[in-house]
Amino acid sequence: MFGWFDRKHLGWLARFMRKVPVFPIPGDGRFMRQPLYAGDFAAIIASCLRSRMAGQRYNITGLEKVDYVDIIAQIKRSTGARARLLHIPYRLFHVLLTTWAVFDRDPPFTAAQLKALVAHDEFEVIDWPGIFGVTPTPFATAIDATFNDPEYGDITLEF
Repeated sequence: MFGWFDRKHLGWLARFMRKVPVFPIPGDGRFMRQPLYAGDFAAIIASCLRSRMAGQRYNITGLEKVDYVDIIAQIKRSTGARARLLHIPYRLFHVLLTTWAVFDRDPPFTAAQLKALVAHDEFEVIDWPGIFGVTPTPFATAIDATFNDPEYGDITLEF
């Protein structure tokens, strides 16, 4: 899930991309994700509250299947980041992360997270727009709204 105030995940990636001249991509970057926009999820919750839906469970996932490299490219376009995307072979990427962890007790990205990124997880997609009466936000539009909102786009929550 992604959206305003994202301290981790896509928010962290966007902040990192703005700071570095080169942004590393593991392998070819073709690792399918199903990103869910927090604004859509909030609209689903509001719909449930309005209609007083109770006692049912739903798997809510993003409707669009987007490869990691395409997510990164969209973040780059939306934020105007100048970092060059550099594809690094998976094994080398893994070694670099493992080495980084030796020197950093709390690295922002770990070898375990890399393994999860490339795991090829695919989740059930249901017709949540029809079930909840919510119009889904296209991925590119949601990324733009996340990072370019004049009031909230630059706010990161601290924990």
